[in-house]
Amino acid sequence: MDSLLIDDVPVEPDVSPDAYVPSNADIDRILQYELYTPQSRQIPDVIPAGKTVIVGVRFRPGGKTYFFDPGKVRCQVGQAAIVETARGQEFGEVCMGNRMVDESLVVQPLRPLIRLATEEDLRHHSQNCQREADAYRIGVEKILAHKLDMKLVAAQYTFDNSKLLFYFTSDGRVDFRELVKDLAGVFHIRIELRQIGIRDEARMIGGLGPCGRPLCCSTFLTDFGQVSMKMAKEQNLSLNASKISGCCGRLMCCLRYEHETYQEELRRSPAPGSFVVTPDGPGVVTEVLPILGEVKVSLRNQTDSAPRRYKRDAVSLQAPGQRPGEDTRDGGSARDAGRNRPPVSAPEDDLTGNGGDAEPDALAQDASENDRAE
Repeated sequence: MDSLLIDDVPVEPDVSPDAYVPSNADIDRILQYELYTPQSRQIPDVIPAGKTVIVGVRFRPGGKTYFFDPGKVRCQVGQAAIVETARGQEFGEVCMGNRMVDESLVVQPLRPLIRLATEEDLRHHSQNCQREADAYRIGVEKILAHKLDMKLVAAQYTFDNSKLLFYFTSDGRVDFRELVKDLAGVFHIRIELRQIGIRDEARMIGGLGPCGRPLCCSTFLTDFGQVSMKMAKEQNLSLNASKISGCCGRLMCCLRYEHETYQEELRRSPAPGSFVVTPDGPGVVTEVLPILGEVKVSLRNQTDSAPRRYKRDAVSLQAPGQRPGEDTRDGGSARDAGRNRPPVSAPEDDLTGNGGDAEPDALAQDASENDRAE
């Protein structure tokens, strides 16, 4: 039977090379347009020049949104739909209803949304899910039989059962040509093996994070942004890798959620080691509490006591040339501290962070289900 050996060009598993994947900014702009549903206004039969009608579909929970041309089909969020993709017909969920938007916001031509899923489509999709469990079990057995250094993550049928995809992780290059031939002989359909990174493995498998909630990447996070140790330092977090790493072993993606807020608050606060004047006298900043808007100051006239906490606006930077004991309160408030504070640089690429997840050269490429839409 036909089998496929993929080029050894690693790409992000969540992006199809030829598919239009809108950015989060594009989606935000599109969401501002009026939603057309059967309960509201109808989309006109003649679409005005410069406009187009789209519908958003995703292929797994928390996956990326892809735009399709709905034609005359009226879709609502949560409905299942059958769409045309590069791999043929695929089963997805509507995550954005019909919207008329400017053509400049999308890349033409859009592939069509064929129909809303029928009862037969839903049964067929359920059967595919059951068959995937058996395919996964057989795949694991074949990998052990061929003694390959790879870990099978998931098996996935296309909706029309024309292709079976196996997703795996590996630390290095894997020659799986014989494995592909063996699997093709068992399933008698086109076989693809695709290598993914450890973060995508966590996304596909799912689980609970240290916070006790489902993993962000498997629920709502569509992109893996860069995360560095510097972000943890600026948020005064423990630098113990076991405490700031996620289930994938990389730095937790949530470290970047409040990063911009911390950067702004730190910019407005005096840096540790700065000489400041407080209501109780001059001192040196020993610690900054950015979210509380406070600083800890070690007073010069009370060196034996613990540092005191002051509101950021209640202290002022000591003016250049000012004597240590001189209480001059016009040296500039803490709001002006950013002038004497070095600018916060962009997040650094940290080897222990999430700056990149490309695997070494392999006979497979990083991929995910999102190569469905071309």
